[in-house]
Amino acid sequence: MNALLFDSLLAYAHFVALIGTACLLVAELLLVRPILRADALHRLRTLDGLYGGFAVLTLVTGGLRLFMGLKGSAYYLSNPVFHAKFTLFVLVGLVSILPTLRFLQWSKAAKADAAFTPPADAVQRVRRWLLIELHLLALIPLAATLMAHGITGRGA
Repeated sequence: MNALLFDSLLAYAHFVALIGTACLLVAELLLVRPILRADALHRLRTLDGLYGGFAVLTLVTGGLRLFMGLKGSAYYLSNPVFHAKFTLFVLVGLVSILPTLRFLQWSKAAKADAAFTPPADAVQRVRRWLLIELHLLALIPLAATLMAHGITGRGA
């Protein structure tokens, strides 16, 4: 396969993975409402698993671009904007821990008691964390665009 085509397909796979990650996060946010019933809690657990899978796919395709892409790892690893982009990705992952734990707890509680609904303040807290995740995630394509335009973050 032609190197340019391979690099383009890697970039495309990386974009699709990131877009999928964002879409699933938005789906979670839309589903987390003041009154969550058992069916929604189980759906949230499933969506969150898919979200995690797409996040891993984003990381894998990014790693492939880093080590097998045309620009080479030296281009990325010497670029402070790349480090900011990767830091944002790590922060999104860390922020996602609390909602994931809540979704697992709530789904388990709903399996034990079909009438279970999480406390409104806990739901609001999870919504806040999801919004933080989404805002951090939205900055990642900005960093990618800056890199694509040759901005390195090292000044003029």
